[in-house]
Amino acid sequence: MAAGRGARPLRVLVDMDGVLADFEGGLLRGFRASYPGEPHVELSQRRGFSAREQYRGLRQDLGVKVASVYESPGFFLGLDTIPGAIEAMQEMIQIPNTEVFICTSPLQKYEYCVQEKYLWVEKHLGPKFVERLILTRDKTIISADLLFDDKDVVKGVEPNPKWEHILVSCCHNRHLQLQPSQRRLESWADDWQAILDSKRSK
Repeated sequence: MAAGRGARPLRVLVDMDGVLADFEGGLLRGFRASYPGEPHVELSQRRGFSAREQYRGLRQDLGVKVASVYESPGFFLGLDTIPGAIEAMQEMIQIPNTEVFICTSPLQKYEYCVQEKYLWVEKHLGPKFVERLILTRDKTIISADLLFDDKDVVKGVEPNPKWEHILVSCCHNRHLQLQPSQRRLESWADDWQAILDSKRSK
């Protein structure tokens, strides 16, 4: 690991939903509980980042219904953790010469979402990560070396973000074929440290 020589710290952004918190599992569970008679999309059949769009494709009104689940009070706070994510974050923050931040986009209908994201982070990662929580609708304007995110295309006002986007595998993106230059993290059980080291050595 190349460190020292006055080099600036490696800055790492880690998305929240689908990367640290099991948004998709919580959404399916919540939808089936709220609308037991309606058709639903199994996780193995999820395609595309927007669950609302996929449900709308089944039937127009189902898009509104699935959105009502993740817009409801308690949804974000009640999400389970992604396996290995909490341990990885606690380990990552201890790595010398490394700055770690959680970078997440709140819903446009933010009444419950924003507060519950803070509460979730405090509950599962503790106060030190609450101070490292960035909420933004545009991640391209945040300066960093790496962004771990389950969204396949992260767009914003900055056409060439400073970070390298590492696609974190989730049910909705597993089918995607990446370009040769793109990298994927299949799970937190994989060697995420090697990704940090490779970026640091450049």
